[in-house]
Amino acid sequence: MKKLNGTVIVTYRCNARCNMCNRYKKPSLPEEELSLETIQKLPPMYFTNITGGEPFIRTDLKEIVRELYKKSDRIVISTNGFFTDRIIDLCKEFPQIGIRISIEGLEETNNRIRGLEDGFNRGYTTLKKLVEMGMKDVGFGMTVQDANAKDLVALYNLSNEMNMEFATASLHNSFYFVEAKNIIHNRPKVAKEFENLINELLKSKSPKKWFRAYFNHGLINYIYGQKRLLPCDMAFDTFFIDPYGDVMPCNGTKDKEVMGNLNDASDWNTLWSSPQAEAVRSKVRCCDRNCWMIGSVSPAMHKYIWVPALWVLKHKLKFWTSRKYSMYENKIVRDYRDGKVRKETLDACSTCDLNAQINDGLSEKSREKLS
Repeated sequence: MKKLNGTVIVTYRCNARCNMCNRYKKPSLPEEELSLETIQKLPPMYFTNITGGEPFIRTDLKEIVRELYKKSDRIVISTNGFFTDRIIDLCKEFPQIGIRISIEGLEETNNRIRGLEDGFNRGYTTLKKLVEMGMKDVGFGMTVQDANAKDLVALYNLSNEMNMEFATASLHNSFYFVEAKNIIHNRPKVAKEFENLINELLKSKSPKKWFRAYFNHGLINYIYGQKRLLPCDMAFDTFFIDPYGDVMPCNGTKDKEVMGNLNDASDWNTLWSSPQAEAVRSKVRCCDRNCWMIGSVSPAMHKYIWVPALWVLKHKLKFWTSRKYSMYENKIVRDYRDGKVRKETLDACSTCDLNAQINDGLSEKSREKLS
């Protein structure tokens, strides 16, 4: 059986109050969340991301990781880094695990965006402790928006100084974020910061960072509401599973799309090849949301490697002539600058939907508890 790329959402509970994500307002009930029995049904995976909510809210996370390591080659946990002691404790048992701490800018910016008092220092302290422990796969992730774009390169430089990974994203709207109104207001300003980051990445001696430059080039394309640079193969070689056992193609759809429920399924193969799963795949093939998140882009970059590879080659050669990457290589960026495209047109191309009724993806029981 072909190994898949999986994301396991272990809880919708969260202690942060991020301005771009309302998941904390719509938590799951602890008694309904993924059990070890369901996790044991998951298929072999070459990569597994554990996320939430805030995954370290689950006090049995160590047991979950133990089970997932029986079926996954590599595991990375996405966290806000607040529960330092729990993170350190888990990493002592699993020193090979990856940890990505969400930091949305330098101290003042981060704390304002994430709504966590002293959140920056808590996350930064956790990162430093993990590095001191000798953890190799450690880093932070940033969701870029108007409010924090100015900190993008500064945060990258901080990650470099600490010899850490640095992951980026931009604003998205979906049932997962319980949000439909996220939008970049000043696209050229934010794109310029991405351009600066791309040139820093291309300047490095790390091939991994060169390919990250391509990913960030795709983020400029995304915030201008354009078609994805690479095909989306979610639901074919990649899946998400939510706290209720619902298997989904991804976390970027407007409404929750369910391929089947693993709690109820006799085994993974039955669910994965079911008519319900095939119906969702048909929808994915027609999806027009053009998301550009690492969960869907990373597998695509591996699958269609020649596309980012040629882009990297072209831009590394440019560095020999002292010509750097420019955001104006993107036709849409030039057209907007030249007045050929209006802001209203770009806003209409984005996933922002001011009139949307947001499907929160909760179970009936979780929703009743909130009312």
